[in-house]
Amino acid sequence: MGERALFDQIGEIIRGATPPRLGHPHIHTRHNGVKAWFGDPAPQREHYEAQIIPAALAPGAQHHAIEIGYHAEHPAEADNEAALTRLLTTEAAWRADLGDEPRTGTFLGRTTWRRISETWPDADLTGPDIPFEIGVRLVDYIRALEPHRKRV
Repeated sequence: MGERALFDQIGEIIRGATPPRLGHPHIHTRHNGVKAWFGDPAPQREHYEAQIIPAALAPGAQHHAIEIGYHAEHPAEADNEAALTRLLTTEAAWRADLGDEPRTGTFLGRTTWRRISETWPDADLTGPDIPFEIGVRLVDYIRALEPHRKRV
């Protein structure tokens, strides 16, 4: 399976597994990742994403990594910091669902953006269960963070 097909499958998992109470997820797939967001159909600066990243950006990776989580990618760094800070006010609640894996802070490879995400070093992208594993974990982030993001 090519990476585009992998991320198309992950997009379908997001569509099927996102709780209806959160709204309809908009999905954008590309050759190296998938983004999901809610509300306006136009791509949003705050979104959930699973993507292949270079090994240099992921501790412990030799070849590549999968990054899974939430991104704030506004043009102004202050807006990204504000988005992350709002979610950090409810960290105890979403950590109960996501565990210790998520890291918070600057985006991997772009210091003006912010993230709550985890990396899977050298994940086998050809495994039959990998679309499900990545998709379910991204939906975990959506379920845990979106209710808190929507409250602000």
